[in-house]
Amino acid sequence: MEWISIGAVARRLRLEYPGAIYHVMSRGAPGGRLFRTDADRALFLKTLSEACRRTSWEIHAWCLMKNHVHLVIETPCANLSAGMKWLLGTYTSRHNRRHRVWGHLFAGRFKSLIVDGSGNGYLRTVCDYVHLNPARAKLLRSDQRLAAFVWSSFREYLKPPSERVQWLRVDRLFGEMRIAKDSPAGRKEFERITESRRGERWDGKPIERGWCYGEESFRQELMTAVQAGEYHSGEQRREIETVRAERLVGEELKRLRWTERDLATRRKGDPGKVRIAGRLRTETVMSLKWIAQRLKMGTWTHVANRLYWERKAKRSVIT
Repeated sequence: MEWISIGAVARRLRLEYPGAIYHVMSRGAPGGRLFRTDADRALFLKTLSEACRRTSWEIHAWCLMKNHVHLVIETPCANLSAGMKWLLGTYTSRHNRRHRVWGHLFAGRFKSLIVDGSGNGYLRTVCDYVHLNPARAKLLRSDQRLAAFVWSSFREYLKPPSERVQWLRVDRLFGEMRIAKDSPAGRKEFERITESRRGERWDGKPIERGWCYGEESFRQELMTAVQAGEYHSGEQRREIETVRAERLVGEELKRLRWTERDLATRRKGDPGKVRIAGRLRTETVMSLKWIAQRLKMGTWTHVANRLYWERKAKRSVIT
């Protein structure tokens, strides 16, 4: 385990840079349940889908267990922490509202392992770890196929592209497994290879306890970059997210033919402002407080209410 000292406080390394791949694991709070019903699991995947749209994440694998989740995430925009904060916080709010309960749902900070994506088999090993989890946890009988477990990306890999969730990226894992094409034959080979690993002896410690999984040269490269200060601090990550949000605001102002003065002078519930706020909530992880201040829309609760009624109006038109 590697640690980095910041002042008098030691923290586990959490590196973020464009194109990084992570194995993320988050557990439920002691004595609680992340998923009471299958509807909760579907809600989590819906929330994950929204997180991918907001953050540009690409998911290579996932598995929803009884009281923890596994995700293999690629981050084109160096925003793992911001995205996970939104994902876990939003799912908690939706879960608690659905079941009329309150309090923490997840136990502390999520764990993340940075994965060598060079094509040398490390991504494949991590995805196998995730996909084989239900079998190794004895959630499947020995005579059941891995595809019998509903709440894993394994089943999605077996579907043709037109039926697969758009935010699952299969090409990198297929590449590491030497599967040339995402075709019926290729998907059948993927299933065969993964099933064949069920009986293998497994040492999960490097994935479960480490901070980095890959070649020694990959690890040294990361450590050198940390020492040189090349990776983003929390403040720098927030700045990156703000730049993305400001770019979106600029696009909308141009479309509306507005200037910054229009944001200051138009009423806080102006439909144009509500439209911009809706895009910011859908496509970024910026807070309601930031949106309210940036768009001159009063309090964050006013923004939340306007967006709620806007969504409700759209649903009524559709129905």
